[in-house]
Amino acid sequence: AADVLDLLDGTITNIAAPTIARDLGGGQSLVQWLGAAYSLALGVLLVPGARLGDKYGRRRLFLTGLAGFVAASAACGLAPDPTALVLARLVQGAFGALVIPQGFGILAATWPRDRIGQAFSLFGPVMGLSAVSGPVLAGLLVDADLAGLGWRPMFLINLLLGGAALLAAVRLLPRDPGSRDTVVDGPGAALLGGAMLCLLGGLIDGAARGASAGGGPSGEGPAARPIALLLLGLALSAAFWHRQRTAAHPLLRPSLLRHRGFTSGLLLGIATFAAVSGLLYAVSLYLQQGLGRSPAGAALGLVPLSAGIVVASIACYRLIHAFGRRLVATGLLIILAGCATLLLLCALGRTGTWELVPPLFVVGVGVGTCFGTVYDVTIGDIAPEEAGSASGSLNAVQQLANALGAAAVTTVYFRAAEHGETHAMTVSLTVVAGAMALCLPFVRLLPRRAPEEHGH
Repeated sequence: AADVLDLLDGTITNIAAPTIARDLGGGQSLVQWLGAAYSLALGVLLVPGARLGDKYGRRRLFLTGLAGFVAASAACGLAPDPTALVLARLVQGAFGALVIPQGFGILAATWPRDRIGQAFSLFGPVMGLSAVSGPVLAGLLVDADLAGLGWRPMFLINLLLGGAALLAAVRLLPRDPGSRDTVVDGPGAALLGGAMLCLLGGLIDGAARGASAGGGPSGEGPAARPIALLLLGLALSAAFWHRQRTAAHPLLRPSLLRHRGFTSGLLLGIATFAAVSGLLYAVSLYLQQGLGRSPAGAALGLVPLSAGIVVASIACYRLIHAFGRRLVATGLLIILAGCATLLLLCALGRTGTWELVPPLFVVGVGVGTCFGTVYDVTIGDIAPEEAGSASGSLNAVQQLANALGAAAVTTVYFRAAEHGETHAMTVSLTVVAGAMALCLPFVRLLPRRAPEEHGH
């Protein structure tokens, strides 16, 4: 239930962001921050959240996180202005990072070992259904305009869903004392959070100001603040990596980065997740602002893409041991084929409802093929005692890549939209396709196979 809530709230703003921006103001900056803020907080705090569960008890952190998530959802639904909404999304993501690691930890600690695979196998279909349901639910709720509340019910519904889950958790979750000896790298998390905030702020502020050039040599002008934020973000990133090499209990074990396959998979994952996250936003913006579809219409337009992800993810679960990293390359090629077809349709002006279904489904199949395998293959050469740390780090990086990708590709989209929405979509597709093509040569650096026991 907690994972479903997380996935729903991670995807609903893909569809609702333009409507929210029109209602509250905030323009394109609010569109970009709505999804990025949630993914940023979730990604930065995911690994510390797992460590806090080890330290203070998973049940306690799960209940605290879920209660905070529900309260933050109410704050989102009642937000009076863009600043309040973005801050509430940050808080929502932060509490989500306390919840998500605890569920898998509790399951692994309490479920019979010989049936653990059966338990984890339930997550794939449920997560797939949630990925499809999030945007559709958001679109339907926005169009329904329940009680004249517009977009707000898509956050307020968490009071019912999260409240029911919280009551069940109080009754059902086992108590565990935790271990006070566990150390959490607070300074590392702070450096990472500061770096990501500055990088995102620089990207989004630069897009909002309409130019990254035009400031004078004195550092004044519209480009000064975005550039300063980006430079500060890079400096904080360097400080974070230094911290990881020198801290006694770092968020990311330095020994992991000595594995060529892991480092290659980490970088490849950042590029692919960022590109696809941005593509989802660009397609949603094009369907609504370029083709004039309602939020519900845009949500239904994304269903073929989500369906492709679900189908491919389920199929690849059984194929990964036989094909390994070849599935990752296959997924990238399929995404490229889908993007090329979409580019052709945009060039020909053939962007009707049914004409977009096949290429969007193809892109979804490619995404599911690649995403369903890249991280499993990445940990193929990792020692068993490091697998847990590696998996947690990769999941956190995925969320951070989602935040950066959404900001970067929408920045490209908004800048190109000065020459028309179709041009903006064409440029965004070209950027995404270019990222996928650049990733292809690095696939051969990945381990050949996933470990025998795998599963998310």
